[in-house]
Amino acid sequence: MTTTSEDSTPQTESTPPTREIDAVVVGAGFAGLHMLYRLRKLGLSVRVYEAGDGIGGTWYSNRYPGARVDVKSMYYNYSFDPELEQEWEWSEKLPPQPELLRYIEHVADRFDLRKDVQLRTRITAAVYDESTARWQLTTDAGEVVSARFAIMATGCLSAAKLVEVPGIETFRGRSFHTGSWPAEKVDFTGRRVAVIGTGSSGVQVIPLVAEQAEQLTVFQRTANYVLPAGNHPMDPDYQREIKSRYREVRKANRESGFGIAQPEATKGALEVSEDERNAFYHRVWTDKNSELVSMLVGFTDTLADEASNETAAQFIRDRIGEIVTDPAVAQLLQPDGFFGVKRPCLGTNYYETFNRPNVRLVDVAAAPLTAITESGIATADESFEFDDIIYATGYDAVTGALDAIDIRGRDGASLREKWADGPVTYLGLAVAGFPNLFTITGPGSPSVLSNMMVSIEQHVDWVADAIDALRSKGVTTMEAETDAEREWTRHVDEVGDMTLYPKVDSWYVGSNVPGKPRVMYAYIGGVGPYREKCDQVAADDYEGFTLTP
Repeated sequence: MTTTSEDSTPQTESTPPTREIDAVVVGAGFAGLHMLYRLRKLGLSVRVYEAGDGIGGTWYSNRYPGARVDVKSMYYNYSFDPELEQEWEWSEKLPPQPELLRYIEHVADRFDLRKDVQLRTRITAAVYDESTARWQLTTDAGEVVSARFAIMATGCLSAAKLVEVPGIETFRGRSFHTGSWPAEKVDFTGRRVAVIGTGSSGVQVIPLVAEQAEQLTVFQRTANYVLPAGNHPMDPDYQREIKSRYREVRKANRESGFGIAQPEATKGALEVSEDERNAFYHRVWTDKNSELVSMLVGFTDTLADEASNETAAQFIRDRIGEIVTDPAVAQLLQPDGFFGVKRPCLGTNYYETFNRPNVRLVDVAAAPLTAITESGIATADESFEFDDIIYATGYDAVTGALDAIDIRGRDGASLREKWADGPVTYLGLAVAGFPNLFTITGPGSPSVLSNMMVSIEQHVDWVADAIDALRSKGVTTMEAETDAEREWTRHVDEVGDMTLYPKVDSWYVGSNVPGKPRVMYAYIGGVGPYREKCDQVAADDYEGFTLTP
């Protein structure tokens, strides 16, 4: 006996009905919601699956104290609807997580997006069926959905990782990860708190927890470069001025290197006098309107030449030495590596926090963590007792969320196995052997080396336009060609090797995750040139793709 329904294919009684739609989008953050909006505009039936309890992606799960984006609010928002960008009023230079979440929820309600989003549902497998040229996606509840297009909007920083030490499950106090913070407010008043990690989330959470905790102990493996955030309430005149010329602003950002337009550098750091160089660094350090990337792009060779990079690095070390009153602590907080090629951070009173009497810094490079215990943390030198442990230990970046799904293409080929030695993609958008599968801000695209909103919108628009073109041409499948994929991946590596990025251990090269291939996971060739390449591929009838009618 078989059963049928309006949106189901025939199934036996022993198997669940399979829903058939045009496209499945995995993830309901900024990328997934915009993809849903664009595909619905094309008249496609779409379903978005989101593992979390609410929409928002990164800005739903990262609720820790101090969480905020490090790109100006006027640049970190959607550009697809002129009325939307004019009506929303931002309250701060750098919007905090609650405001970003309110913005995302406003967008979802304004465009009635929620009805096509299924929350608390994790996609566990995606298998390509060559006989039907459709993707069969399975949820953690056993639901199966069949789609012509599978679009992974899973996020670059969404697969949280913990420390690689035993005993995490034995700790009897409260444990938190900055990437999966509880919705309810957490009070640390009068408590002994540990923070493990001094990356972006650690830099943001440490000063605020220090204000509440009786004692805060920070476990640092590698010192980070932290620039002053210079955050402040939004100037209404500034907001009106940007809105009055948004088209010009958007265009400049899209054509820039990092998705944030900056004055174009004309000289290397060593081609100007020391006074001129330091005057520039000082201006960036003190100007509350500076961007995170301002110091990276002030000279032509900061990210490529070791001696030039050292001038910026030493300037920041000197500022740390001026701020932190204990010379020994200041020395531990002064990074000894290259500046900017391990994710630099924006902080508010970060270094000043280590002057507080209730804050202690522990160097786990000298005395590594050995265990999480029932009562706290053990290092090679000492045992600590805590009431709370905060893991600010980052993510399995760019590929982690994709690896969590069993994705299989032609002939059952596994994406995990294909990427065992590092991801290979065409433009960071598609993978040979996986027809009609698209990865939004995937490996091999500017993604985490850019203003994510600029890169998200560019990818979403490109994918939507490609799907529209396929329909108009009567094309069933679009698949990256092996040679095009191989050449693009070679180009990503080649451009990366022209910089200092591969010379430093960081999550940009995957070295924060044991066993992860050490390669460049993002394209450093620039947002503008990358966009031109994608546009040219489309204009040339999707050169590098096989289109099957």
